Amino acid sequence: MKTGEISAAVIRRLPRYYRYLGELLNRGVVRISSKELSDRMGVTASQIRQDLNNFGGFGQQGYGYNVEYLYSEIGKILGLDQKNMMIIVGAGRLGQAIANYSDFEKRGFLIRALFDIDPEVVGTSVHGIPVFHMSEMEKFVKDNQIYIAAIAIPKEAAPTVANELVKMGVKAIWNFAPTDLALPREVAQENVHLTESLMRLSYKLKAKEEE
Repeated sequence: MKTGEISAAVIRRLPRYYRYLGELLNRGVVRISSKELSDRMGVTASQIRQDLNNFGGFGQQGYGYNVEYLYSEIGKILGLDQKNMMIIVGAGRLGQAIANYSDFEKRGFLIRALFDIDPEVVGTSVHGIPVFHMSEMEKFVKDNQIYIAAIAIPKEAAPTVANELVKMGVKAIWNFAPTDLALPREVAQENVHLTESLMRLSYKLKAKEEE
């Protein structure tokens, strides 16, 4: 099955598998069964096997999964076996928080620059990453082969900036602006709407209280 044909639900679970397997690897666990992985993750053993069978299976009957091998293979599926150069558009509190998160670099996501129009932040740096003016963004993107951009700016400006990034050659948008972006189909996008996430949490809290 081609990667593009995998369901969104399976794709959402892959990073969780990767995280749990990484924790097991750090603890020196060599192998694990789908049942044991199921108990840890709260996903049925059958679901785990179905998910992994989309990519070839990786397990052996009577043995389970080799933790190191499965961790490595899921990393390849997620594209973590290569370096991904990225920028952040918006050097406000959210943009700076993203830049300060050190785990991105451990996963191969290298933040090369932030861009903003605020003269108070342009010319400074965040976590050792320079902040440039927006007018310098196009040249920087093309000179440094930037294919991923995180957008952490007000929603009014996000659609225009996203379209400009696509024209510059950016192939994936990580959108933190509270708006949906209409981008070409060939451009990958992941939306992180913090308020919507909090509202979902509020719903779950209300439902628990009503049980």
